[in-house]
Amino acid sequence: MQLFNRLTGFTRSPAGFERRMLRALPGMLWYGTLLLCLPSLTIHVSAWLAASDEAFQQLMMIDIYSLGAIILHWTVIFTAAIAAFIVMVMKGPAFVADAYPLDDRDTPSCKR
Repeated sequence: MQLFNRLTGFTRSPAGFERRMLRALPGMLWYGTLLLCLPSLTIHVSAWLAASDEAFQQLMMIDIYSLGAIILHWTVIFTAAIAAFIVMVMKGPAFVADAYPLDDRDTPSCKR
């Protein structure tokens, strides 16, 4: 008995957009994170030049917005990776579960 029994006669679907997307996701993750860090980095540089209370309040607000956008970006990338992985697995080979004998009755027999 084999652990996985492949379905005979099943033709696999060719790889499509999901493979290209899985290959592109790490780059999207890092480049997107860097782009979303830019507003925070630029406001940090300007805050060093002008040290005032108003600049520090703006600094904290931009940091919170940037962090929220980065976390949202990571969540979207992770969700897209899960979806692409599911599509890739579903396009793979088909497997058959072990068969078990069925009775040809519609109702169970009562033993008394």
